Amino acid sequence: MLSRSLSNCARKRIAHGRSRYLSLSSVEGPLEPPLATCTLSQYFKDEILRKHDARPALICRNETPRAHGGPVSPNLGVSTHLAWSFAEFDRHINGLARGLLRMGVQKGDRVGVLMGNNSTYAMLQWACASIGAVLVTINPAYRINELTAVLNLVGVSHLFIVPRLRTSSYAEMIKEKFPELPTLRNLVVVDNTGNFPQEADKLGLKDWIDLREIMVWDESAREHNTQQQISSSLQKDDVINLQFTSGTTGAPKAVALTHSNLLNNGLSIGRCMHLSERDILSAWTHGACIVYPSEVFNPPAIVDAVVQEKCTALHGVPTHFLGVLAEVDRRRANGQTVDTSRLRTGIAAGSPVPIELMKSLIAKINLTQLTNAYGMISFQTVPADPITKRVETVGRVQPHVKAKILDPAGNVVPVGTPGELCVAGYLLQKGYWEDEEQTKKVMRTDENGTLWMYTGDEAIMDEEGYLSSEFKIYFTSIRMPDSTISNLFPVQIENAILTNPEVEEAAVVSVPDEKYGETVGAWIVRKSGSNVSREAVRATVWQAMNPQNAPSWVFFVGEDGNATELPKTASGKVMKHILRDWSKELAANNVGFVESASSGK
Repeated sequence: MLSRSLSNCARKRIAHGRSRYLSLSSVEGPLEPPLATCTLSQYFKDEILRKHDARPALICRNETPRAHGGPVSPNLGVSTHLAWSFAEFDRHINGLARGLLRMGVQKGDRVGVLMGNNSTYAMLQWACASIGAVLVTINPAYRINELTAVLNLVGVSHLFIVPRLRTSSYAEMIKEKFPELPTLRNLVVVDNTGNFPQEADKLGLKDWIDLREIMVWDESAREHNTQQQISSSLQKDDVINLQFTSGTTGAPKAVALTHSNLLNNGLSIGRCMHLSERDILSAWTHGACIVYPSEVFNPPAIVDAVVQEKCTALHGVPTHFLGVLAEVDRRRANGQTVDTSRLRTGIAAGSPVPIELMKSLIAKINLTQLTNAYGMISFQTVPADPITKRVETVGRVQPHVKAKILDPAGNVVPVGTPGELCVAGYLLQKGYWEDEEQTKKVMRTDENGTLWMYTGDEAIMDEEGYLSSEFKIYFTSIRMPDSTISNLFPVQIENAILTNPEVEEAAVVSVPDEKYGETVGAWIVRKSGSNVSREAVRATVWQAMNPQNAPSWVFFVGEDGNATELPKTASGKVMKHILRDWSKELAANNVGFVESASSGK
């Protein structure tokens, strides 16, 4: 359980008004600074372009300087890859917005995007927002039937794709499923292969448009006035983005987000990281420059970008950071100099950051101010938080946000007690797209008229308002021999396992147990050359924590017929629901049980 004593440092933070000594798990964020009340387009014009037009905005290291044609670009004086100032970024955004209008995109139309990190993706969010179109961001890891389902679910009428990404051929998918996509009118291709016209001929795909053909560079074109008229009519609460839930716990649903959601989330995240226009690889809301090292996750390209572009921020999930550290270690072991001295901050989301990983990020690449965040950015850590708070929690409630943790009867629970997390405020989605039934299940108005989002996540809040960083959606509480629910959270057990120098990655899940209901299971990725045993993994936890945390089951990736890597989403998040299924099957065959469990040896 969480300690009920407060350090002097903690009492000082409470005294300064950032938090208060809590007895119940209910908090409200401050009302300052005020929320932005304009649209994305207006904010870009007034707060970014007007103040930072000559500063770097976007660097795409795997794209040519004139990837989209048009007039000769200053390209920040760079000849090797695409590099835009905010003024140049704005010129491309408007050229695309006019092109969308000429192509027939109307306010409210859903515009799908299926590609990796590139300048087109960057332009589309701002261009669609300026004409009231709804950008639909699609998981690039979707298989063909999933892709068809989500396109039809929201009625995508215009789809932007790259022909190929990793092992996926999106052009081939669309060709096969075109008859099953009744709302799709335009297919726009951003050729990342260099030979798509020939590939399209082989596929027999005729109804496609080259992105460069739809760009309208002429500012005197009639679409310019149309764009201005639509933009001036937009409201901050208009839906401009649909993002699908990850699907790791069920069928994806389309979350409807507004100008206000996206803009204020960006501002809130940036404030926690202390961002400014001087930062690189961070966020446009603060006039900072974003760097895309490559289309997909590529540690060598990331390290090159960090060093050569002198990046100050790095975003990702723990898996990404592990890959970057491994590449840095490899280069330094080969005698190369890897200068990461400009790095200082970033955001880790999707999974908790193990404390050993956090220590390595600080010591090896200078990420001294890395922050952690939850969900809709209702909670986030800040650099001033102690390191234990930055790895074992997702921080405290953000401005203009309310949060509470409820028991099954709907009562607010005492601090240190698990319950369902509910949040309220500007960050709430407009609902699930055209799914009133599912929306009503999770969004409910209380007796005071406050609309709450019931997240379905189990969480714990401490006396200072910090929220535990592991949730029921990934892991259920473990029923231990005393028949009480013990607050065991995987991140703490994973932190302990990772102190073993022979372990590269660890993922902790619940394993069904006939006697106790559930017990602890650990999935392990050994470091190269390691032969660490199940008993050693268990002993590592036994010696570091309360013995009840020690795993009774240890499974090794790549052994006993297991997959050669942990199952992960396209964003790098470990899919623990899959690990739970694997664990159940292996345990049923008594594979992975650790002998001498009572001794930990």
